[in-house]
Amino acid sequence: MTSWQLERTFRTTSGDEVRWAALGEESAGVPAVVLLHGTPFSSYVWRGVARALAARHRVFVWDMPGYGASEQRDGQDVSLGAQARVFRELLGHWGLTGEAAPAVVAHDFGGCVALRAHLLHGARYARLALVDPVALAPWGSPAYRLLGAHPDVFGQLPPALHRALVREYLSSASRPGLRPEVLDRLAEPWCTEAGQPAFYRQIQQNDQRFTDEIEGRYGELGLPTLICWGAQDSWIPVAKGHELAARIPGAQLRLIEGAGHLVQEDAPAELTAALADFLRADG
Repeated sequence: MTSWQLERTFRTTSGDEVRWAALGEESAGVPAVVLLHGTPFSSYVWRGVARALAARHRVFVWDMPGYGASEQRDGQDVSLGAQARVFRELLGHWGLTGEAAPAVVAHDFGGCVALRAHLLHGARYARLALVDPVALAPWGSPAYRLLGAHPDVFGQLPPALHRALVREYLSSASRPGLRPEVLDRLAEPWCTEAGQPAFYRQIQQNDQRFTDEIEGRYGELGLPTLICWGAQDSWIPVAKGHELAARIPGAQLRLIEGAGHLVQEDAPAELTAALADFLRADG
């Protein structure tokens, strides 16, 4: 997978085509690992971490409906509620249930997806790592709320202006700045004829009620939990990391200096090391 392509397809019960891939080999006694991306990203942000973890684990990556290489279409439900249901379906498709429950690593709104799948839909995990997750209200920057409030207006921007907006928005997730080739890859799915309305559609649908519904249940999480946070995250302040860690029994909090919200790009070595240590730990 030198060019990072998701070569496999899963059709959800709602009719969406989801692209996914698996790296590494199964090992007895070693849980599989599933990586969840956030918005407006895709599994591409996990490419380095996935390849590193695949030296010891079977690693599953996927693009959520409406994102990356997965299907984008009018009328599509890409809300956090829908993504959690899709994730539960995928775990069944992959055979990662019961005693084969995986370790789950989730970034940004992937954190809410993983938490909802576990707390509301009965998905089982061996352990859970949350990386700068969308989990506690309030969330969503003023720009995010503005874009979500007027999807029809922004969806009519000339393509060049839309592309510039998407690239600027993506760039703000990184503290040191994204490499040009990375920015190109992350922006590309949103800059097609189908991708432009899809970009504003996913923002419009992801409102705070999806975390409000589960916030009061974080104390029920009875599994090993790691919270990693970019210490210079300008999208979700690091204070949310401390608050979330205090709400989850026994949760570890790991701050990653020099990293913004997109920790996978800003500090890949530090994040990979933290995740690898957590996945190897007993208990």
